[in-house]
Amino acid sequence: MTVSDGSDKKVALVRESVTLQELVDGLNALGIGPRDLISILQAIKAAGALQAEIEVI
Repeated sequence: MTVSDGSDKKVALVRESVTLQELVDGLNALGIGPRDLISILQAIKAAGALQAEIEVI
């Protein structure tokens, strides 16, 4: 489900358990850029909700 207030800002509901690919695809669909995507993934990892190593090259 996507919610829009008419501006370019959007909110999306994510199921309790998704794959990393599904998460990235969803964020891309919202128009999230690569730098913001990396920041979001790092924040999710810092919160303990992502069990992976993030390597930015």
